[in-house]
Amino acid sequence: MEKKFAPQTQALTSLRQLQTLVEHRSTFNLNHCELNIFETHQQSERVSLKFNDLVFTAMLRGKKVMNLFGDKRFDYLPGESVIVPSNEEMIIDFPEASLHTPTQCIALAIDEEKIKETVDLLNEKYAKVEQNELWNIDLNRFHIKNTQELASTIDRLVYVSKENNVSKDLFANFALQELLLRLMQTQARVLIFDNYMQYINTNRFAHVVKYIRENLAENLTIEKLSDMACMSKAHFFRSFKREFGLSPVEFIIQERVKLAKRLLADPSTSVTDASYRVGFQNVNYFCTIFKKYEGTTPTYFKKNLPILKAS
Repeated sequence: MEKKFAPQTQALTSLRQLQTLVEHRSTFNLNHCELNIFETHQQSERVSLKFNDLVFTAMLRGKKVMNLFGDKRFDYLPGESVIVPSNEEMIIDFPEASLHTPTQCIALAIDEEKIKETVDLLNEKYAKVEQNELWNIDLNRFHIKNTQELASTIDRLVYVSKENNVSKDLFANFALQELLLRLMQTQARVLIFDNYMQYINTNRFAHVVKYIRENLAENLTIEKLSDMACMSKAHFFRSFKREFGLSPVEFIIQERVKLAKRLLADPSTSVTDASYRVGFQNVNYFCTIFKKYEGTTPTYFKKNLPILKAS
């Protein structure tokens, strides 16, 4: 079971206050963006929605079926986000919505100038390692799975947008910039972590990711990885975290835990075996790290794997 990071659900509108059962809309206006919270309380098909600005959306509860760009049809679930260009029509189906199981989604319409300002700042002050690469919102990767950091930033922006505070536009501006950065970092993870073989000869981090995944049982030091990237240790560590939103050490640990989960699915593989095969020489430390990332011990995970897969 893949872990999902969904933003917090918001309180539902009472039935007597609903203006419509299909995409009831609550709006919160800020200087550089408009936050919309949509609720649907009945099954519906081919509901049309369009914004004048680029829109960042995130599912909070329930299920939608999205139709974008004429032929892109896909399920949209909590733990996922979708970026929609300005003036692009969304055609949405709600196959499971009801009064007892409503859908809820946020749609954040962002001023084009604010996006440009943030992207220009990153490219000027925090340029990417590869000279031919620039910070940008990649509209080809419009349907993404949230990272924990992205989900937390969405929560913070929603909270700020709804609070009654004279300084909320200032706070929202900071949160919006962070959201845009987290979004680009999340897309960079998809680009390099999920498709590293396509960029093995053009992106030094893709080369490092390949080596890490093929050598998880080895002692993966920052010294060795930074040498592979032809960078100093400090520059490698700082640049990796800036581009992907997590440090190389955190990436290694996440990859080791993911591999351990696959190994533990084999009845013949013990917790101790899995620990050593993914590069942990101390089983107790492995158990501590596994619980931190998965919320349960490797022993519990192994015993309850059929239940966890079904949930």
